[in-house]
Amino acid sequence: MIDLEVPRRLRPLVESAAAMADEVFRPISRKYDRAEHTCPTELDVMAALIDGMGRSGASGGAGATGAAKESPKSSQDKGIRNGANLSSVLSILETSRGDVGLTLSLPRQGLGNAAIAAVANEEQKLRYAGRWAAMAITEPSAGSDSGAIRTTAVRDGDEYVLNGEKIYVTAGERAELVVVWATLDRSLGKRAIKSFVVERSNPGLRLVRLEHKLGIRASDTAAFVLEDCRVPARDLLGDPEISTAGGFGGAMQTFDNTRPLVAAMALGLTRACLDLTRELLAAEGVEIDWDRPGAVQSAAAARLLQLEADYASARLLTLRAAWMADNGIPNSMEASMAKAKAGRTCVTVALACVELCGATGYAERELLEKWARDAKILDIFEGTQQIQLLVVARRLLGLTSAQLT
Repeated sequence: MIDLEVPRRLRPLVESAAAMADEVFRPISRKYDRAEHTCPTELDVMAALIDGMGRSGASGGAGATGAAKESPKSSQDKGIRNGANLSSVLSILETSRGDVGLTLSLPRQGLGNAAIAAVANEEQKLRYAGRWAAMAITEPSAGSDSGAIRTTAVRDGDEYVLNGEKIYVTAGERAELVVVWATLDRSLGKRAIKSFVVERSNPGLRLVRLEHKLGIRASDTAAFVLEDCRVPARDLLGDPEISTAGGFGGAMQTFDNTRPLVAAMALGLTRACLDLTRELLAAEGVEIDWDRPGAVQSAAAARLLQLEADYASARLLTLRAAWMADNGIPNSMEASMAKAKAGRTCVTVALACVELCGATGYAERELLEKWARDAKILDIFEGTQQIQLLVVARRLLGLTSAQLT
């Protein structure tokens, strides 16, 4: 059974990530919000620190690179794993409390790294180790419906030739690799979709533009065109044998691991908003009494109590989804629950905190207005709120995507 306490062996990781948020990310947060598309060079040392924690084994894997799908436990294995997925969630929660955009800008901690950890074979994991990978799924005509991907991959000898367009690729300019989702045969629908690891330097992968965004401006968001982009066959992610029966299911396993990570980002930002708002209100004489019901406290205190309860429920859902992944338990529904709850809670809390703090919350003298801008993307990427609820409904009702759309 899941233990709600942070495992003892993961506490040094959580403390280090919290220190990074407070001492590195928070002081430069506004700087890179204003200097959009400027690479935060301060993060190079931090990335090396995370790499070191991951290699030491003490953390169980830190950052997005650590997330991986564990094999189901045998009947003889009665132990409980607190592994790479839980440690990744806990560390990302803390760094996102400092700044979500900077968390997404940490070298070698991209969502593509989580995709590789989730579905690559052992040889591929070794070959891509230590490299920064972005993930390219979304297309102009395929947003929430990943099964509608139009980018094609055609086998040509020992290579695949990729053609198509990808948009909203987080860390696309700075990453060394890009995990590109493409279809082997459009007529086969979702079954033919596979993911390919493409070198960022590949001449067939052309950067079109960097997006100017509402929030997470420290993180670059790129658009690419793939024109006769040749990729070695061994860079098809996962099993090198091509089997269209269930190919999309293998690619979709990525989301079971990355959705809890995005939920953790939302939790970190939510925690930051709540902590700062409580401090600002306390300075004005508004204190929360945790032992008294909200109905007998001030309106501001009652609202904060409600927001804290929403945060707690989102946190528990996220920890559960990560714990299930560590223990080889199918977690597709739980991962979507966590992402849906944490993303919506983050937006609600961020906007409520701006409102509670009035002019101080709306002005740039505090980070609350920035966090309100950053929050919205956490309810959108890695599957919108609506898609998460659709996944949950299908799982609860036992229906396929064809039966419930």
